[in-house]
Amino acid sequence: MTSDRNQLLGLLHRLSYEEREVTLTSGRKSNFYIDGKQTTCNARGALLTGRLFYQRIRAAGIPIKGVGGLTMGADPIVAAISVVSALENDPLHAFLIRKEPKGHGKQLWIEGDKNLQPGDPVAIVEDVVTSGGSLLKAVERARAHELEVKMALTLVDRGEGGAEFLADHGLQLEALFTIEDLKNWK
Repeated sequence: MTSDRNQLLGLLHRLSYEEREVTLTSGRKSNFYIDGKQTTCNARGALLTGRLFYQRIRAAGIPIKGVGGLTMGADPIVAAISVVSALENDPLHAFLIRKEPKGHGKQLWIEGDKNLQPGDPVAIVEDVVTSGGSLLKAVERARAHELEVKMALTLVDRGEGGAEFLADHGLQLEALFTIEDLKNWK
């Protein structure tokens, strides 16, 4: 696992981490940017991401049945976890949470919902957590769909209050990496 972890951290540093001025989704200004999708959409990055998240979910000892998150940051992550779980013959079904309900058809908030039943335990994932608002929105939508959210995970925690915000809402955030991991990678 250490090798997978180091490889993924290297990819994150090379593909996703940039030191430059940006305005974040929360409206805050920052002198660095993390575009997790650059790594999670990379073939090797997707495999490593799926493997490490799958291992973290199963190590928790909670009988998780599905993984989901708010589109777009979570999409490649949930797909990778689901594929890795299938390869392990231990399926975790993926579901995607829209930012707005679909404008036609059944007007769904959640895609892939037929793979899960009300009350099923699920994990919610995100690529990068800053304030925690997007992850909480995903949790609330999953709960409104009668899924039981048991875990909240992120690829990178920027260390800007998201974990504390989520804790105030009864969720413990688990991060594969922190901003310090990225900044200190050699």
